[in-house]
Amino acid sequence: MNPIRKKRIYSILFVLLFSVSGISLILYSLNSNLDYFFTPTELKKQNIPSDKRIKLGGMVLKGSVEREASEISFVVTDYENSLRVIYDGIVPDLFKEESGVVVLGFYRDDMIYAEEVLAKHDENYMPPNLDIKNDS
Repeated sequence: MNPIRKKRIYSILFVLLFSVSGISLILYSLNSNLDYFFTPTELKKQNIPSDKRIKLGGMVLKGSVEREASEISFVVTDYENSLRVIYDGIVPDLFKEESGVVVLGFYRDDMIYAEEVLAKHDENYMPPNLDIKNDS
């Protein structure tokens, strides 16, 4: 075999090997950081392992928020089914009853043990009225 062809084949195989290994690392990283998003109705229909982290989205049920020291528990609903959520930490400022919420945590014993609580805001953002005076 011609030495130039041999060198070219080795170069192509080297680039191909590193490309495959790079793509494999990227796919493995994406798969390990993947969180599944559910509503309470979808979550009750699924069989989720207790060690799989999930995202639960819905509305905070009115009258369901209970606070004890730094622990807060509340019910997330999609107005069809509901799930109790337990979270130990500080909730966002936008968190309130009858507002949207996304919870990251683990589903065990028909409850969500949350690691993080994200409050959803209204999509109709209205900035505060500003009185800008021109002094010129």
